[in-house]
Amino acid sequence: MKELNINIPVEFKQESELDEQEQQLLAQAKEATQRSYSPYSHFSVGAAVLLDDGTIVCGSNQENSAFPSGLCAERTALFYANSRYPERSVKALCIAARDTSGRFTQRPVAPCGSCRQVMVETEYRFKQDIRILLYGLEGIYCIRSAREMLPVHFDGSFL
Repeated sequence: MKELNINIPVEFKQESELDEQEQQLLAQAKEATQRSYSPYSHFSVGAAVLLDDGTIVCGSNQENSAFPSGLCAERTALFYANSRYPERSVKALCIAARDTSGRFTQRPVAPCGSCRQVMVETEYRFKQDIRILLYGLEGIYCIRSAREMLPVHFDGSFL
């Protein structure tokens, strides 16, 4: 038997350490939490996607009483970006969340597996890594690529 260890590098930054474009992306993700429709979980998530031309597209989680018919903020933003700007690649994606008390989460919130898979597919589609920023009050996780967050993923080569 052989054991594989898969490690990913994660930078841990404070908001002031982000460059101007990343700070703007973060501000948009935080603002997008206000547009969440989350009457069941009361957990509001906002995502902001930075396209290669500087356009920022936002999304928020959208719940539905018929679980699991809702959609996460990350996929909402990515699907909108891909449908509205199909020729534009995604450079970065930022996620922020408010907990059930309405305050931003202390720790950075990570995307679910389905969102990670969509992020990886978007990287393959445009042949470009997507920088991932995960916001929490205590700091921001900065990850170079969605593939690093889902190292054992499914892709078109399996079909």
